[in-house]
Amino acid sequence: MEQLKGVHHVTAITSSAEKIYEFYTYTLGLRLAKKTVNQDDIQTYHLYFTDDVGSPGTDMTFFDFPGIPKGVHGTDEISKTSFRVPDDAALDYWVKRFNRLNVKHTGIKEQFGKKVLNFVDFDDQQYQLISDENNKGVAAGTPWQKGPIPLEYAITGLGPVFVRVSNFDYFKAVLEEVFLFKEVVQEDSSHLFEMGEGGNGAQVIVEYNSVLPRARQGYGTVHHAAFRVENRADLDEWMERYQSFRVPNSGYVERYYFGSLYANIAPGVLFELATDGPGFMGDEPYETLGEKLSLPPFFEEKREEIEKLVRPIDTVRSTKEFKKEYED
Repeated sequence: MEQLKGVHHVTAITSSAEKIYEFYTYTLGLRLAKKTVNQDDIQTYHLYFTDDVGSPGTDMTFFDFPGIPKGVHGTDEISKTSFRVPDDAALDYWVKRFNRLNVKHTGIKEQFGKKVLNFVDFDDQQYQLISDENNKGVAAGTPWQKGPIPLEYAITGLGPVFVRVSNFDYFKAVLEEVFLFKEVVQEDSSHLFEMGEGGNGAQVIVEYNSVLPRARQGYGTVHHAAFRVENRADLDEWMERYQSFRVPNSGYVERYYFGSLYANIAPGVLFELATDGPGFMGDEPYETLGEKLSLPPFFEEKREEIEKLVRPIDTVRSTKEFKKEYED
């Protein structure tokens, strides 16, 4: 059985597609690689923010469900998403940037021997920047070449996914026996698990917490986390594995940009397995990636209806010049 290759993407819920586009583009310097709709709820945007070329393992994606209430953080949730930056010096840059742009953060801390910087967005979505200094394992992506962040400090992909659970023993057993993760180290109530080549791009950090009330999903919370497999054949093997462990699952789901397999593996925790390809470069040129409303072929006949349901968002960047913003 092939091990999972690393983190594929994290999907969260936002109160505003417009505001999350501004935050990711102008504050974090990630590239909008795809502006599409939630394939299960076509009135809802699905925005994919990635590295320069939409590499798997670099995309943070968002739904903006109409009328959804604000989420409540607690236990039994995917609690935080992290992003990789090249080294410790990059974190110093981000502290100055966050201070200037009034982004709430905790300052630089240490976690499992790595320097990290925790921060939140306007919805109280929980994030972390993690330094790749001395990191080994899954390779990082390519920072957005034309974005506002100097390339030596820019975000290069997703780091560890954080999960908070009230039943740690059960969750650990699922991670190790079903998903073939390995527990590497423990700090207090947090446990670091790795998959595949390991390193920042292939980790899940699980916090045991039976004190907090159960989280409630809404905007400002994570919807699901996805992990990488190579192709459809690997996904089919995982489907068989799920069946052998009697894990209820979605069966194969065609997402056009990748193939998917979903399973609720614990209360409040939805994991997806997703193929590395075909990716985001097939239906739009590199230069204008993410600027038009992209629809998979099976939705094209509904384009007129969908464009009436979702309000227009101006995501044109090819005509703009982003000056690299150094922080003094």
